[in-house]
Amino acid sequence: MIKTDCHLHSSFSSDSKAPLESMVLSGIQLGLTSICITEHLDYDYPDNEEGLDFLLDFDAYQTELLRLKTNYIDQIELLFGIELGLQPHLEARYQKVADSYAFDFMIGSSHLVDGIDPYEPEFFQKYGSRKGMQRYFESILENIQNYRNLDYQVYGHLDYAIRYCPEKNAFFQLKDYQEIIDEILKTVIKKDKGIEVNTAGLRQGLGHPNPHFDILCRYHELGGEILTIGSDAHKPEDMAFGFQTLPDILLHAGFDHYTIFRDRKPYAIPLK
Repeated sequence: MIKTDCHLHSSFSSDSKAPLESMVLSGIQLGLTSICITEHLDYDYPDNEEGLDFLLDFDAYQTELLRLKTNYIDQIELLFGIELGLQPHLEARYQKVADSYAFDFMIGSSHLVDGIDPYEPEFFQKYGSRKGMQRYFESILENIQNYRNLDYQVYGHLDYAIRYCPEKNAFFQLKDYQEIIDEILKTVIKKDKGIEVNTAGLRQGLGHPNPHFDILCRYHELGGEILTIGSDAHKPEDMAFGFQTLPDILLHAGFDHYTIFRDRKPYAIPLK
């Protein structure tokens, strides 16, 4: 079983109610050797019915994480991370954050496309399923190309939007999006970044992690090597979901290791 979960949220993220310590204790109970907390930061997130702003109290988060890191140092490695909701105009603001805090790991993710989260029904109502996925991938490429200096390590859940598509992944075929996905993966590799394998897709009944198995295979074919593993859990009971199935999936896709980051430096961990 994979022993590191590198995508976790606690009550410092707007969409979680779980105390950070509860996530740490769950990691210990699950037998994980390390976890990375990656609280949300999405500047310019639009008003919504849930009242979620996806802003972050950095100092309070850092203080609590360091306290728990010290308290549980003999039981689990606790890494300091963040998940940045990328939009093309936000690099300078995120750069200030990256320069101000000693994060071990930073995920760049696409949560908003043209100001709309695919989580909201209006996204696919506006674009339709196939065009909506195409537009989502286009937005990822725009972010990767526009962010020239920000030192995020991986791009998160590359096909996140498919979780909320009306048909889910029933229609998804890599060949329908081959050109744009290839350009995304080639650009990620060229910029020495990686991608995340996010098991929330398994948890939400897609039958595969995010991204789809075919995207993982294509990433390997193109020379991609950096993969991080995360459950995207927002509560303790979802931590490490599906991790027991991942080694076979990743080995079948051609990978022999996954990666964790400490002080934004990669460390390879064999899959077997």
